[in-house]
Amino acid sequence: MKNSLFLLFIACCLGSGQRAAAGPLAARPAYFELKVYHLKTARQVALVDSFLQHQYLPQLHAAGIATVGVFRAIGNDTATDKRIYVCTPYASLGQWEKLRQTTAPKLLAAGGAYENAAYTSPAYGRLETIFLKPFDTMTALLVPKLATPKAERVYELRSYEGASEKIFRNKMQMFNAGGEIKLFDRLGFNGIFYGEVLFGAKMPNLMYMTSFANKADRDAHWKAFGDDPEWKRLSTLPEYQNNVSHIDITFLQPANYSDL
Repeated sequence: MKNSLFLLFIACCLGSGQRAAAGPLAARPAYFELKVYHLKTARQVALVDSFLQHQYLPQLHAAGIATVGVFRAIGNDTATDKRIYVCTPYASLGQWEKLRQTTAPKLLAAGGAYENAAYTSPAYGRLETIFLKPFDTMTALLVPKLATPKAERVYELRSYEGASEKIFRNKMQMFNAGGEIKLFDRLGFNGIFYGEVLFGAKMPNLMYMTSFANKADRDAHWKAFGDDPEWKRLSTLPEYQNNVSHIDITFLQPANYSDL
């Protein structure tokens, strides 16, 4: 009964119910869960990394979620906050809830060092969860077409906050009807996802992730973006002015076992 009420509450908040993907999950996820592990020590990094590779991802794969991204933040102050990001697509709220019910007991039963970490020596500092809904014009969750080894790749996670709900909706419109996502696609940004944050610490908020062969490739793409006539036209339209109040940029490197 409690689980049913919980699902009903979430569905009402999201306003879209439990719609399934139109095709294979990787083709059109209905939701994304972005977990952020905040870690303080090399021991915690090793514990979480081992847990994700050998326990968590295999459980998700066995449950039918074939494309899970795992990334480690690079270029941030790793002396105080070593972050690992886990991006999981879901076909419906029902699938997300089912995984919560079935995966946790199996992982606890496995009894690994992560699960059995003592409170005096925890496996992580904090675990942050962000829940997103893909933008209307994001048609797929795609594995990036990059030939470079994963150790050389650079993924870029951007977070755009709005000063109000109305202003935030304007920025979302710019991505969708305004054509910003189409511009990213045309310029080969290898977009992983574009989505509205439904639940998270920073609201109202949108997030998106793009991927590049290396840092030089990333810089070249953004230069091309800034120089593109379509972006210059779009960014100067009166209706799209001052629609972002704060931007966070995080550079990521995929784990060698990441599906993305």
